Formats: sequence, C-alpha cells, structure tokens
Amino acid sequence: MSFKIWKTIKIKRIRVPDLLCVDCGWRIESRAKTSLEVSMSHSLSDPDRRWDSGLDDTDYIAFVGCGRAGKEPVDWKADELVQYVSVRELRFAQSNNQTFLKQPKGAEEGFEQRINWPSSVSRTAGVVAAITPQHMRIRRSSDKRIINLKLFKRSLSLTPLVKVGDSVVENQIVASVIPVLRVLPCDQTITESYYLDLLGNVSQSKRYTAAKALSLIRSPAVLEALNRTLMDSDEHIYVRLEAAASLARHEEETGIRFIKACLLDDYPQHRLEAVIVLCEITSDTATRLLMETLLDETQHPEVRAGAAWALGERRERQAIEALVNSFLAVPEEIRIEATRALAKLATQFTPDVVQQFVHSSSDKRPGIAWALSQSNKITVRDVLDSLVDEDARQWAAYVIGSQDQERFVSEIERLQARDPEVYFAATVFWKIMTSWVFGLEEY
Repeated sequence: MSFKIWKTIKIKRIRVPDLLCVDCGWRIESRAKTSLEVSMSHSLSDPDRRWDSGLDDTDYIAFVGCGRAGKEPVDWKADELVQYVSVRELRFAQSNNQTFLKQPKGAEEGFEQRINWPSSVSRTAGVVAAITPQHMRIRRSSDKRIINLKLFKRSLSLTPLVKVGDSVVENQIVASVIPVLRVLPCDQTITESYYLDLLGNVSQSKRYTAAKALSLIRSPAVLEALNRTLMDSDEHIYVRLEAAASLARHEEETGIRFIKACLLDDYPQHRLEAVIVLCEITSDTATRLLMETLLDETQHPEVRAGAAWALGERRERQAIEALVNSFLAVPEEIRIEATRALAKLATQFTPDVVQQFVHSSSDKRPGIAWALSQSNKITVRDVLDSLVDEDARQWAAYVIGSQDQERFVSEIERLQARDPEVYFAATVFWKIMTSWVFGLEEY
C-alpha cells in the first residue's frame, strides 16, 4: 500500500495481485492511467515481461483513471470509477488479432512496448443520445453539447457497452473489443483447503499469495502447512518470509524466529524484505525488532532507513525516541527517512514530539523541528513551553514561520510578549515564504 521505491538495494519482486478477495479467490491487478485506455506493458523478446506473464485466465485487471492533484510527486487523485477486464477476455482478443502494439517513444520508457485493446472512452459525464454502426453520441451534462465517439479503431469494430439513455461518467469505457465490468460478483465459495492446495502450486506467485492469505485463517492444518513452507530451503525466500509473517500474526514463535534470522542474512535484499514484512505485522515484537534494526550501526544504511520508514507507517508512540536517536546516524538516508517517519507520528502524538524537542540536543533538533513543522498540529503554547535555550529558540522560530500564518493570528501576540526575538524571526519567515518570489527559479 506504499509508493516507496528503494534505490540502492534492488529487490526483484514476484508478480502478485494487488488485491485478493479471500472469500472468492478473485485476484486483481491494478493499472492506473493518466489517459485511460485498456493497455499493458509488453515484451516480444522476454517471456517474463509479457503482459500476461504470471497471470491466470481467472484473474482481472482493474483500470483506474488517475490525475495530478498538486505539484508534489505524490499528489495524485484516482477516479472513483474502477473498471475490470478479465485476463481470459484479453487473451482471447489478442489471439483473434484484436489488439495492436504501441512502440516506445524512447529510452525514458525503457524501450518497452505496450499492447492496446482498442476502446472508446468518454472524457466527460453525460447521457448516451444515439448509437450508430460508426459512432456513439453522448450529450454532455455540463452544456448539453453532443460529443461524437468513434466505434472503430483502425480496422477493428468496437462493441458498445452502454445503450441509449444510459448515463456515463468521465473516463468510462463505453465501447471496446472486450467486455468491461464495473462490479465483480463474490460467491464466497473459497475455503481453507483451497489456499492449502495453492501453497503447493507450481506457480511462485500463487504460493506467495496463499502464504499471505493463510494469515487470515487459523487451524492446525494451516499452521502445519505454513511451518512446512518455512522450513523448505528450496522455497523462494519471499514465500518463506510471507509464511513466517502469517505464523507471526498467528502468534507462532517460529515465524518471528525466521524473520529475525533474515535480518542477519548475508544478502541485504533479504534483510530489507524482512523489514517490509515486519511493517505489516501488528505486534509489539515487530515494533521492537524494527527499532533495534534502525539503531543497529552494523546494518546496511538502506535497511536501517527501511526500518525508519516502517516505523512511520505503523504510527506507534513507542517508536518516537528511537527515530529521534537515529538523527545521529552518519548516513543521510537514515536521517531523512527517520525525519519523514517522525512527521507522521507528530500528527498523532504532538505533545510527545514537542517533549523530545525540549529535551534533545542541538544535533537532533533539526529533524524534530521539521517533523513538527509538517504536522500542522503545533500551537503557540507548545512553542512557548519549548523555549529552553538559544538553539531551541532558533528552531522554534522556524517551526512557527513555516506554518500557515492564519492559524496563529489569534495567538501570536502571546509569543511577542514572551519572546520578541522569536516573534520577529517567525514573522520574517512568514514574509519571505508568502512572497511571490519565494521558490522562484531562474529557469
């Protein structure tokens, strides 16, 4: 559920579904599109990079429109509309020459081709006014203007997926060479035995999926099967780690012991994967192991940074002190990840982070100050209580100055009466940061 990408330690992922319905077994892979179309990345030379490598006929691809919601890299907003296409239908269309390949534009796209299933997408909300063999006419809701959509792409005819009088929404696929669903029925027929059988499947992806799904089912047979997978030295390390995680969720000590051993593995990829697995286990033991890894100076810096990230994702008060102490780490990536994690905790445990600011040394305060500045929860009272020395006063001015000035209009006079110099510095920050030249670049 995270967009985090690790740069130094490269982890070769297993292709697994983004979503799994444990009750009926539907496996769903999600594809976000800035310009919605039914397409997948594809390789004609590498079978492992085919669009359907590792997928079953019974799997689905979910297509979701996604647009920019701000200037930051993480500022994206997904459509509420989710449209599902069966892998079986996609393969059938491909075998019947109802697809075409898009050539890559350059090296920035990895020279990867895309396979496209021709479709017609409504770029606006409206009502279907008419359908002819060649066109679909949609009356746009905003101004009642008629929008014409073609029912053919190149030499391929598209089948309408709506009828006259139907309402459509933005980014809805209204015609295509393949069926498109908006709801997947769930018959709730999958039982424990299905996942136990799947744990022995020849497909690595399915074994991985089964190991994760069995964390939700507890029985003697499940525990025995997970332990068997855990002890299988020929099994892929990621499948074994998922089995260990499921055992840990069932409070089985064998799972935690295996994860602890992976944290000391010769390969940093395995250690980082163990950290990611610990992030998903809700227990005090998992939190303690993550804190120990973060503060372990013998660990790879990116493994320690991963532990900091994981503690931020978990948002537990007990991690605050460990994150602050990691600000003394020499590698910058550890301090950066720990500061980002502390900012997440500061939104929930503001008084605790303020106390760390008051009592910490000057080499820890920059990270604490930044975390508080990002929390949007800091108050003038918090600042007044933290003015314990010259270094604290300087960073307090930064914290206040980086906030929205409107939040402090009713309180700022109290700061002026208590500490005019901090008040002056904060108002200078406000003047600079609200000026039209702030952030202006030459090019």
